[in-house]
Amino acid sequence: MNGQLPLLLRPVERLGDGALSIVESLGRFGGFLGQAIGIMLTPPFKWRAFVDRINYIGFRSLLIILLTGAFTGMVLGLQLYLTLSRFGSEAFLGPAVALALIRELGPVLAALMVTGRAGSALTAELGIMRITEQIDALTVMALNPLRYLVVPSLLAGLVSFPLMTALFDTVGIFGGYLVGVKLLGLSEGTYFGEMQTFVHMDDIMMGFWKSALFGVVVTWVATYKGFNVGHGAEGVARATTQSVVLASVLILVWDYFLGSVLP
Repeated sequence: MNGQLPLLLRPVERLGDGALSIVESLGRFGGFLGQAIGIMLTPPFKWRAFVDRINYIGFRSLLIILLTGAFTGMVLGLQLYLTLSRFGSEAFLGPAVALALIRELGPVLAALMVTGRAGSALTAELGIMRITEQIDALTVMALNPLRYLVVPSLLAGLVSFPLMTALFDTVGIFGGYLVGVKLLGLSEGTYFGEMQTFVHMDDIMMGFWKSALFGVVVTWVATYKGFNVGHGAEGVARATTQSVVLASVLILVWDYFLGSVLP
């Protein structure tokens, strides 16, 4: 019996090792963000790197944001019109499209699009810098790589995500306008008039806070995975895949919790 006891406890031991490994990984993950925030609050601030990251994350993602926003609004306009017409409520198409975009679809879809385009590229870029020892070279020269490579990306995500979400929402609302007014014959005054009645500042602020948080989450995950890649091209590819998957899941998880907390 005494000889069988360790055998019986091995699954429990493996479970404990797995739990400890997860907790340790979460600690490193959170510590990485904590270090970046600490550096963010202390001078000097790298303005040139910040502007470059704005261009890298925001401006280069502009086309995909505009295309996705336009067709999302058009699909919403068509499907919501068909649904509302069953209840004789076509007049509420404008606020239905606007609220769906501003509160939920705009921040989430914009963040997912930027994650696929800029987040993956950011992870791959930092991963290549890691395996070619460029990050180690910065450390050897007494330069903090977090200040030069991570903090500008986090701030750029915090600034550019709300702006891209606003563009996404605007283009999506006009996409719904094209379908609802120009294609299906709804009154233009009804579309925008009812929107002014039902869309409030609280709805806009909810979309703003969601997009700002998503900007931090996406850049945080992308830079962390880029800094902690495995060896070789396989390690960079694995880190890039993990970055996109983890950031996308966190976007959806945080979207639910923020929707539960915010008014």
